[in-house]
Amino acid sequence: MTKFKTQCIGLFAAIPLMAIAAPAQAQSVIGSGVPASTAGNSQERPIGFAEQVPATAALVILTQNGELLDVPGLSMTERGAVETAIAAEGFKGKLGHSLKLRGIGQRPLILIVGTAKPDDKGADWREAAGSAVQKLMKEEVELAIVGAPDPATMTEAALGLALGQYRFDRYQYDVDKSPASQKITIAGAGASEAQALWNGRHKHLAEGVRFVRDLQSEPANALYPQSFVDRTRAAFSGIPNVSIKVLDETEMRKLNMGAIVGVGQGSPRGSRMMVVSYRGASGPPLALAGKGITFDTGGISIKPNKGMWAMKADMSRAAAVMGATLSLAKSRAPVHVVAVAALAENMPGANAQRPGDVVRTYGGKTIEILSTDAEGRLVLADAVQYVADRYKPFALVDIATLTGSVGRALGSQYAGLFAREDAVADRMLNAAEESGEALWRLPLHPAYAKAVRSDIADVKNSGVTDAPGASAGAHFIGYFIDESLPWAHLDIAGVDWNSSSRPLSPKGASGFGVRLLDQLARDWTAD
Repeated sequence: MTKFKTQCIGLFAAIPLMAIAAPAQAQSVIGSGVPASTAGNSQERPIGFAEQVPATAALVILTQNGELLDVPGLSMTERGAVETAIAAEGFKGKLGHSLKLRGIGQRPLILIVGTAKPDDKGADWREAAGSAVQKLMKEEVELAIVGAPDPATMTEAALGLALGQYRFDRYQYDVDKSPASQKITIAGAGASEAQALWNGRHKHLAEGVRFVRDLQSEPANALYPQSFVDRTRAAFSGIPNVSIKVLDETEMRKLNMGAIVGVGQGSPRGSRMMVVSYRGASGPPLALAGKGITFDTGGISIKPNKGMWAMKADMSRAAAVMGATLSLAKSRAPVHVVAVAALAENMPGANAQRPGDVVRTYGGKTIEILSTDAEGRLVLADAVQYVADRYKPFALVDIATLTGSVGRALGSQYAGLFAREDAVADRMLNAAEESGEALWRLPLHPAYAKAVRSDIADVKNSGVTDAPGASAGAHFIGYFIDESLPWAHLDIAGVDWNSSSRPLSPKGASGFGVRLLDQLARDWTAD
């Protein structure tokens, strides 16, 4: 062999050794490390109250029957023109109906909005006002709302305005025009009292819903367990009588929380258990536990791609319990509440949980994993045992986007309610009626409990059975809650995201649960 050939062979032989000796630098950043946006959402219309209608404002008239009562801001001539238009259109003031008029007097426009519920069940001032502000999103004018007859209904209208005009547009860079941001004045007698009612409660309720919708809408590269914790801490900063505790994976392992840690073990983003306590009253608390899967691929039991993008909102109910607690704390409600968010990201990594695994929970009970896509009930298993043991609540409500079957059963109008006791179910249904967030009770029949029994562990998290999926899921969570503790389970998988706009909730994140739980906590206190 020539000297040249010997040198070449030696050179090529050394190439793999050089590659091994100098590996490429491993990526140390989780995700891209580049934020998709540093902006906030566009400015919403500020809401205020006054006795008189601003002279240059567009006028929104709320009416229950198509008649104009004492409408401030209209001259006799203008009133006559409006009444003529109402008669010509046959407008009867029904909820969901409206009439837009231009060219009357000096007003930029006049919008007549119906408030009457079907079957003579009174007026819905919230939905009417929410519908009105959505119709005028692009009208670059100041607005004045009239027609609400007293301070209480004026405040209800304000809540509708705040909820209806919500927008999440922080990632829309290349847009020609943002929604209008000129102020809204709700005008009428008793404006000062209405302002006090708004500042005392309803303003904070709207802020709680907005907080939840923001979290729901964020993409999973922006919202994950730790960033959820950070944003929630910031929201509660400076509010009195609030305490916050966060468990990381190391602490949860010490407490044998194998269910929640197991769900998140395939992700580089660690799981968290966040507990926010608000003590506005003495005695034991009402506990609220929420599923917080910040993104759900299904894990090893991976979901199909179609619709998987929506799994960024699988943390919606962890957000809801925090949003309701935020509303209660900011309004200084005389209640004691503890809210727990069970936070994990369900990813199919090399260390991911497998079907067939068995995990141990906080209370020592065990779960056989038949599907890694039935993960919400796993994180809640540890959450409900932990909050019951450490905080000794007088009652516990858990809330989750748990099963697709509840959406197929109830559609997009109701969340599913499960309760062992009729008295608990009645409390939940009353709060639903008062808040406007509808529930429908579904069966928690003892026969369905067999669906979650395991041959190798105490229970299994999935499996083909004759039991309805939503009922089986409720029985699974109920297995980890002592029968002496009043308990309700809410499965809201059909109502967490709107495919089209509604008067109180534009297309997208609904924020469902904040108004319901806020009302429940005010009504249901320790005896």
